[in-house]
Amino acid sequence: MSGSALFTNPALLIIDSQEGVLHTTRWGLSRSNPSFESNLAALVTHFRSRGLPILHVGHRSTDLTSPLHPDNDGGAGIAFIPEATPSPGEPVVYKSVHSAFVGTSLADVIRERGIRTLFVAGMETDLCVSTTIRMGANLEVVVPEDGGRIFIVEDAVANRERGGWDAETVHAVSVASLKDEFAGVVETKEVMQWLT
Repeated sequence: MSGSALFTNPALLIIDSQEGVLHTTRWGLSRSNPSFESNLAALVTHFRSRGLPILHVGHRSTDLTSPLHPDNDGGAGIAFIPEATPSPGEPVVYKSVHSAFVGTSLADVIRERGIRTLFVAGMETDLCVSTTIRMGANLEVVVPEDGGRIFIVEDAVANRERGGWDAETVHAVSVASLKDEFAGVVETKEVMQWLT
């Protein structure tokens, strides 16, 4: 079944897929989902090949020691990773907190473009991805009564270990806490099959 039969005006929302987020010296070597980059690249290629919108969110830290601070390393850390580099015409917003809806125009971009279905990918599952999805659901940036839906693409998001918990456990629990309450849960291959 084609995407038009299942979803209304879908878009891919990519959160914090930046060089600084992958900084192993700062954040550590342990990360969930080794297929994160390849799945993200597949989604980007799929959406672009079908003329579907891709929205990019980057993080600009206010912490002077963070690799995500614009002044560190000539701004190398805030650059998007190759798999998620925006193409001309694709909206890009920058945030300095966990939610992509605080201090940005993202909600306006979504509403102005008539987007009704958001597929969310990026880093990190338990922090900025989760916070953005929760807030997006609470704000009803895609209105459920109009068929609006938010999905987390669980194999196109990833995170680090946290508080003594390994990265895969943190990732799994974070996805489980979003499921049905704030978002549907899908995998990359399902999105690509649906949006043909």
